[in-house]
Amino acid sequence: MRLHHVQVSMPRGEEELARRFYGDAVGLTEVDKPEDLAGRGGCWFRAFDGDAVVAEIHVGVDEPFRPARRAHPALVVDSLAELEAMAERIEGGGFELSWAERATFTGYLRFHARDGFGNRFEVLTPR
Repeated sequence: MRLHHVQVSMPRGEEELARRFYGDAVGLTEVDKPEDLAGRGGCWFRAFDGDAVVAEIHVGVDEPFRPARRAHPALVVDSLAELEAMAERIEGGGFELSWAERATFTGYLRFHARDGFGNRFEVLTPR
């Protein structure tokens, strides 16, 4: 068994903000939604290791929209340098980011951020 994707919610019509956070700041690659689902709005993003998909986040329209304050996707990066570089891109994009829980998860360093819709997002790296 393996995880296929995680879905987070967004308000209708805010795809560009999703692209700024998940594409530009986080560094995921946007992929086309299947034709059957494209009319629903939202965007899909993937991370690749070579040709293999290693993470997938679907940002879907939810009406009425409410941000996930506690539930969240968490991505693991390979190094502290990669963690810090992503944090810089997220903060540089104008998104909220906190290192308050940096060393509170045994074996990892991490930060929490909020996408442009207020959804929680976590990134970790092994110590």
